Amino acid sequence: MKTTRREFLAAAAAAPVLSPILLGVQDRSGSKAPVLGAGAYTYEAIHDWGELPARIKWGNTHGVVEDSQGNIYVHHTVHATSDSADSMVVFDNKGKFVRSWGREFRGVAHGLHIRNEGRDEFLYLTVNAANPRMVPQPGMQAVVVKATPKGEIVWTIQGPPDVDAYKPGADGSPKPYNPTNVAIAPNGDIYVGDGYGSYYVSQYNSKAECIRTFGGKGSEPGRLNEPHGIWVDTRGGRPVLVVADRRNNRLQRFTMDGSHIDFVPGFRLPCHFDERKGDVVVPDLHGRVTLIGKDNRVIEHLGDSNAAVWNNPLRSQPRDAFIPGQFICPHGACFDHEGNIFVVEWVEVGRVTKLRRVA
Repeated sequence: MKTTRREFLAAAAAAPVLSPILLGVQDRSGSKAPVLGAGAYTYEAIHDWGELPARIKWGNTHGVVEDSQGNIYVHHTVHATSDSADSMVVFDNKGKFVRSWGREFRGVAHGLHIRNEGRDEFLYLTVNAANPRMVPQPGMQAVVVKATPKGEIVWTIQGPPDVDAYKPGADGSPKPYNPTNVAIAPNGDIYVGDGYGSYYVSQYNSKAECIRTFGGKGSEPGRLNEPHGIWVDTRGGRPVLVVADRRNNRLQRFTMDGSHIDFVPGFRLPCHFDERKGDVVVPDLHGRVTLIGKDNRVIEHLGDSNAAVWNNPLRSQPRDAFIPGQFICPHGACFDHEGNIFVVEWVEVGRVTKLRRVA
């Protein structure tokens, strides 16, 4: 992570604090799973989901997606004590281990996106080699990677685009570049959010040729302060690009050519997106998972830990210190084909939670 406590303390303190909706909260023995939400959006929280092989120990769990076969992919940084260096772990829909790969991304795993392309599916990964908190593999740089579900690399976009926004400074020093997430438009254009670098969004065509770059650091319309997540919203008549403008505690919507449309408030450090049947899940790093509807209004805040600061001290603690029914630092989330939600968290020992829909 690039964020610091000092940078976010004021914003986090000013954010609204809501109590979590917990029904039948389990005790420390784990005898009963907590239930979050209400009405049609009620979920049983199954923490530490998935049968992880003994040779793999979670690092920070950053991204999660479901493929067309119902398999769940989790991208993590890999714990220092893990025997296996594989950063991508795949489970079936029952939580049984299927395979793992991606040892070259140990310590630098971050964004994860999946897309159907004809008869095939592909994963799009972002690699945070420039993140000072992470230890990259030798020779690894900040890149965007397209891969098959079994880990074969199709292509990479290496480094920032050759545009004025990334020209070296007057002293010759390079502009920071560290992509965090990727979105793909219906026409195949690729949008890369430079969430830990210079805070631009770059648009490429399907051949990975740069079309334009927009954004840059700021809080005014069209500017971004840590564009951490990115998503193409196709729920309306025309596609809209939505950016998780994380340090500004909001979503910002753009036309597909990078013109500002509006802001969507109501978030605490939003990280990324997934959509199903008009509903969108947004993991908020400050201890909760937010659901919004077709009108972009909040439906539910799930598992709110009510932590005083976004960088919850629990994130560095052993697993048995975690509080059932509360999220610590949600970083990625996705729906499965049945409407359940998978949440992965930025905690040192990793955590995968399945929110099983019960309503």
